Amino acid sequence: MTLLGSARASGDPGPPAQQLRARNAIFAIDTDTRAHYDVLRAELIRHLTPVIVVQNDYRGGRYTLVHNVEHESVHPVSDVFELAKSIAHAPLGIHSIIAPYLNPRIPDRPGSARLDPHDLAMVAFKGPGTTGWQAPLQSFAGTLATARRQLGDAHLAPELAAASTRILDRSLEFVDACLRRRSVDTTSFESYTSRLTDDIGTNIQHAAQAQIEGVEALLTRWRERVGPADWPGLYVVVLSIWTTSALNQNSIIIRRFMDPATADSHLIDLPTAQPPADPVFVALDNLARIVQDNVAAEAVFPADHTLANALKGPEDLMAQAILSRLACPHRGNTTTCTPR
Repeated sequence: MTLLGSARASGDPGPPAQQLRARNAIFAIDTDTRAHYDVLRAELIRHLTPVIVVQNDYRGGRYTLVHNVEHESVHPVSDVFELAKSIAHAPLGIHSIIAPYLNPRIPDRPGSARLDPHDLAMVAFKGPGTTGWQAPLQSFAGTLATARRQLGDAHLAPELAAASTRILDRSLEFVDACLRRRSVDTTSFESYTSRLTDDIGTNIQHAAQAQIEGVEALLTRWRERVGPADWPGLYVVVLSIWTTSALNQNSIIIRRFMDPATADSHLIDLPTAQPPADPVFVALDNLARIVQDNVAAEAVFPADHTLANALKGPEDLMAQAILSRLACPHRGNTTTCTPR
């Protein structure tokens, strides 16, 4: 039997164990590669310069300049930015309180098709049968009333002060009406907010102007500090949550100060799940990956620009291969084939 190959010597592990050893030996290549990649990234972080890191926040953004071994961090935007936005947020604050208690059915009104019924049902998870909204809404009304009483002492520009007055007055009127009738509904809320569209727009305009002025003054100073020799190589990493990552307000302003030849590749909008505890490290860590991949891509794929661009950009290196394999053979494209 042994001679014919139907039995093996005692202790022989057989093909499965050999296969496991072989696969582990192959896996070790990637394990070692990642370890060496991480070492390079950690060392490269110390050599990244010049870099501006922007952490979007309620004050218009915390800016940090990394130039050689020096770091400088500053909030360049004046208080007008936060003051104007704070008042404009009053309707959103009210909605955040009452939303779970609204009717989960889409109201019969023009434009209702824009509202996703599943989204509404998930947000209005308590429905109109309870009154748990009353206490927090009453408390928020106290916050609004205090701001309204002291609004004149804030010394806002006349146009901004007038718009802010109307936002606060109408917000307090809406809250008072809800508390008196002991109910909230989408129709009355939208009637209240639709009257504030122009005033909220005014506040947004004043906030935008404050941000532009603050950021432009800072970037003008930093450009002089970095100097004309280093400034064209500037990288900017703007960290924000997903809801502000496209056409981010800071990115729009910054782009005008960057070298047009490199702005597309050197201005990086980096969405984060939550504002990081150490935004500068997160930005530099991600930037180190980008910079070392830029160099590696051209060295690893010198003859294939498509693969090189995939390795150095946000596109996954396997994306085109997957799209190609998923392409519908009858239509010849990658977007219409239905999975089976």
